[in-house]
Amino acid sequence: MQHWQDETNEIITSLLEDGSNPTALYTLEHHFSGQDFDKLEKAALDCFKLEYEVTDAEEIALETGQTLLSFDAITDGPLELAAIMEQINELLPIAQKYGLEYDGWGTYFEE
Repeated sequence: MQHWQDETNEIITSLLEDGSNPTALYTLEHHFSGQDFDKLEKAALDCFKLEYEVTDAEEIALETGQTLLSFDAITDGPLELAAIMEQINELLPIAQKYGLEYDGWGTYFEE
């Protein structure tokens, strides 16, 4: 969990140092990936039940020639470490439950 906390802290710090609005409401996109569509679909449903908006699965072609499927679980929230870590804490078990990768989260610069 320390890895996710460190990464989250780095993302927040970078955005704020670049001048992103610290009080804005941010669109937070949590990324999931895997090779099994059925497992991905079940994980997406679990995220939806937690009131995340869920994107359709997309194919991602890797440099190795392997193809992965991915989706995002999206919510709006503050750019705050504790709030984002709470989201990660509820989403990581979903990825683990279905043998998927939780690939972290991202957001956009807000003026």
